[in-house]
Amino acid sequence: MSDKELLIPASQTDASTIDAQTRRGRIQMLLLLLACAAPVITSYFAYYVIKPEGGKTNFGTLVYPAQELNTAWFDVPLQGKWTMLIARPAGECQFKDEKCIEALFLMRQVKVAMGRESKRVQLLWVNTDGKTVDPEVAKVYDEQTAGFKVVNLPSDSQLRAEFSAWLNKEGAGQQIQLIDPSPAKMMYFPVTNSPKEFAGIKKDLEKLLRLNHKGENL
Repeated sequence: MSDKELLIPASQTDASTIDAQTRRGRIQMLLLLLACAAPVITSYFAYYVIKPEGGKTNFGTLVYPAQELNTAWFDVPLQGKWTMLIARPAGECQFKDEKCIEALFLMRQVKVAMGRESKRVQLLWVNTDGKTVDPEVAKVYDEQTAGFKVVNLPSDSQLRAEFSAWLNKEGAGQQIQLIDPSPAKMMYFPVTNSPKEFAGIKKDLEKLLRLNHKGENL
């Protein structure tokens, strides 16, 4: 800047130049504020939108990050579908075994509760002992009547060990596990006979089906 320019009174400075400088100052201040607030904004986004483990759901526990499922474990199409999975031994799953029957009943009722969206959800029972399903149980919880697909554990010992580790991660082995269309475990639910908790599971699944269509193959 020349000596002559330094001698020009501020009142005579071009108004457009002042406006431009003011705008630049405001933009710089805004960027500085955003930079300072970024960690807070990121944490709120992660908690309320992405919802990592521990984030608020109606009832289920969110798995974050989602745990990928190996499609080689079962000869059942899992990619492109929403799947509720339970693992129980058929030899112990009889009507006198309330815990097992409660799990099957809960899954069936949740699927029914989805109404028109129920076709987007499949039910998978992993038979962990390979024994024949009790005929009385099969009548009520078969594929045609209740939508259950019953599969055995992988015959390959390595695949079986992989599935067991995946199933029991975070101590969720006895829970109802929700598999997304990718496919990956993204939520799990405890078995319950409480109407209030059933309503919570229903709301969780309804929300997911309403907001997520990506990757589905019906």
